[in-house]
Amino acid sequence: MRSGNPVLGENTFLDVGSGRVVTRDGQTMTIGGTVNKTALLLAMVLITATYTWNLYSGPESVPGLMPYVWGGAIGGFVLALVTVFKKTWAPVTAPLYALVEGLFLGAVSAMFEAQFPGIVMQAVGLTFGTLASLLLAYKSGLIRATENFKLGVVAATGGIALLYLVNIGMRLMGFEGMGFIHDSGWLGIGFSAFVVVIAALNLVLDFDFIESGVEAGAPKSMEWYGAFGLMVTLIWLYLEILRLLSKLRGDD
Repeated sequence: MRSGNPVLGENTFLDVGSGRVVTRDGQTMTIGGTVNKTALLLAMVLITATYTWNLYSGPESVPGLMPYVWGGAIGGFVLALVTVFKKTWAPVTAPLYALVEGLFLGAVSAMFEAQFPGIVMQAVGLTFGTLASLLLAYKSGLIRATENFKLGVVAATGGIALLYLVNIGMRLMGFEGMGFIHDSGWLGIGFSAFVVVIAALNLVLDFDFIESGVEAGAPKSMEWYGAFGLMVTLIWLYLEILRLLSKLRGDD
């Protein structure tokens, strides 16, 4: 089993020592349980996102929002790493990740909304529309997570991550960076569209991976980890859709 999502790797549901799926309390992972926990994480994101969203009152409020932006981004990254390396902590770290990421998303979304009115609802609608469409396509068998499909998505996801890291490194060293990543021209729009497609395809791999974990009888606690993995992809997809829409409306 392999997922393009970096938090859902090949051995996610396996006991580190034995390489076998282990259940310690006799309860196993279910699709329904994972869905319920994903919904709970989404609600947590909404709660904290609403808080920082309401803090925005115009350009003069941006400096006050930056601690939430950076704190949410860095805190979410740290919590994600902790969850990846300590999967059994997911029942605690996954909710914390959702709350912290909500602070980041609310502030960033408010700033985008101020510049491009209506863009946030469009991005939210497209994100959940994409989720529903791909879930339907996956369950109907229209899209199958074959090995070649998985390898292609994993390679593309890794390439995008590498580009972003190189761009951040260049900016930190005082260079201009890769302009097409942020450019609102056709090259920049094309790049963002490609990233949105790859982020969306990661959802298919996540569906397949979670279903495989259920079939393998993964521990009940892994429902939190599966929900966490879906949240990581959904947040990435939302941000990339927001970026793409802002580029398309750049000349408004």
